[in-house]
Amino acid sequence: MSNTFLPICKTDLKERNIDELDFIIVTGDAYVDHPSFGTAIIGRVLEAEGFKIGIIPQPDWNNAESFKTLGKPKYGFLVNSGNIDSMVNHYTTAKKKRSNDLYSPGGEGNHRPDRAVIVYCNRLREAYKDVPIIIGGIEASLRRFAHYDYWDDKVRRSILFDSKADLLIYGMGERTITQIANLLKYGMDIKKVTEVRGTAYISKDTDHVKDYIEVPSFEEAAKDKKAYAESFKLEFYEQDPIRGKALVQKHGDRYLVQNPPQLPLTTEEMDASYNLPYTRTYHPIYEKKGGIPAINEVKFSITSHRGCYGSCSFCALTFHQGRIIQNRSQESIVDEARLLTTLRDFKGYIHDIGGPTANFRHKSCKLQEKHGTCKNKQCLFPTPCKNLIVSHKEYLDLLRKVRALPGIKKVFIRSGIRYDYLIYDKNTDFFEELCKHHISGQLKVAPEHVNDRVLKQMGKPTKEVYNRFVKKYFEINKKINKNQYLVPYLMSSHPGSDLNSAIELAQYVKEMGYTPEQVQDFYPTPGSLSTTIYYTGINPLTGEKVYVPRSQKEKNMQRALLQFSAKENYALVKEALIKANRTDLIGNDKRCLIKNSMSSPKNQKPLKGSSEKHRIPSRKK
Repeated sequence: MSNTFLPICKTDLKERNIDELDFIIVTGDAYVDHPSFGTAIIGRVLEAEGFKIGIIPQPDWNNAESFKTLGKPKYGFLVNSGNIDSMVNHYTTAKKKRSNDLYSPGGEGNHRPDRAVIVYCNRLREAYKDVPIIIGGIEASLRRFAHYDYWDDKVRRSILFDSKADLLIYGMGERTITQIANLLKYGMDIKKVTEVRGTAYISKDTDHVKDYIEVPSFEEAAKDKKAYAESFKLEFYEQDPIRGKALVQKHGDRYLVQNPPQLPLTTEEMDASYNLPYTRTYHPIYEKKGGIPAINEVKFSITSHRGCYGSCSFCALTFHQGRIIQNRSQESIVDEARLLTTLRDFKGYIHDIGGPTANFRHKSCKLQEKHGTCKNKQCLFPTPCKNLIVSHKEYLDLLRKVRALPGIKKVFIRSGIRYDYLIYDKNTDFFEELCKHHISGQLKVAPEHVNDRVLKQMGKPTKEVYNRFVKKYFEINKKINKNQYLVPYLMSSHPGSDLNSAIELAQYVKEMGYTPEQVQDFYPTPGSLSTTIYYTGINPLTGEKVYVPRSQKEKNMQRALLQFSAKENYALVKEALIKANRTDLIGNDKRCLIKNSMSSPKNQKPLKGSSEKHRIPSRKK
């Protein structure tokens, strides 16, 4: 193998003397050969196993001929929508079409269809009726069961039924696809590949399935929201590779069968995946359009681990990568950092060393190795488990090694710090070095909200924990003689948040002395606990009923409240305060969010200054 791109056209095949490919990957993203892109990882892993791999990036979905550009593969097609679900990629939370696509040439939109996995599979069936099709990636993984679809506003079938694929890989797929590829290589029919972990398939019966749990059927879940909530709960509890059981869900007269999750990759296997000969950039065919914007943030970033035991309700990572941390060795990460320094456009700055949560570098407790994650208990929420290992020593040691390398000026941490885990660490060495070496003037953290009722539904720590973190952050900055800012990410309209909760958050924003320029509206994406609460009005894990803001008008109000100082939000904020009987917050008093009238010369100016609480920079004019 050499550091060349995988073939994408017949000219490439001819240059490599390849008459027939073993597998062809069809993807909704442009081809970027970097380990932050799933297509690149799967392609390189299979190549390392000795298979001949080609890629069809962003084919013309209106024409089956575009799926024939590399010929008919020997073993099958591997289909994904790209790094993001195609519907999330295309639409905002208000269901408005996005004009750009960071994973496409020049950032242009319209290079992939809605529901890309389904469309691609249907076109492949037109092109080659008898070739096995295996689907994977985030879109397939999070839609493997009957699922609520925000854009259709209904429960859809498992994507396996609509795509008519032969097999679905969920989660991170290196080991899974390698096992499947070798089974096909040795002559097994794709229809008989039914025992590989990390896969789901369709069956006429369940006679052959051992030790499984049957969840409410698609028909029951589509008709009854309580049945849907029960289905999600059972699915949620079994997403553990050690104790998890097979799951079965009936669709009509057939069954969706999900095998237990794939076992975690060892450190050696993780190292092997990331040490493969990636070119670490986009294919040169995109140069004329300015390249692929998505590479910019990750080109000089390093993935140190996978998985997250934070289990925020609105994040579907638990359903995809799982709660058990899988990490790379320090040697592998240091070697990659050394490699980055040799790249022509490297300026001395590593943008990130982290994962889903940067400061989760090891398993949350020793019990996980034998017993897996706890079924009815979270590691951090509502309070940290007594068995939780709280330590940043190994991660700090890694960061010290990387920043000591010749040619590296600064190592940033941008993939997110779990502030509650940080504040629970009695050893403050990491916290101090984080502030001293690894942020650039401001640290972004995600409290999301301050109302405890909302935070409970989010699976986030209480306001008191966040305030403790804020206090400690500024104490450390004062100690090291730095005047750095703290930028909190906030979310509006999450299940559990009514107007009064949004007003409480707005008051907190006012106390900060800073109006956030960006607010994240809750987005009901497939696979998350919060999406199930949004659809059913029930928290499936507790059975409690939850208030859900559904109308676009109320969502707009909640968002406007968090940016109450913006002139264009005045009418909505006033309407919200009147509706919530909080007219006491309209007037000239310091605690008021808005003035009585927009005619006031001082009304609605962005909040300026540097509050002692957050020392947030004022908006740039």
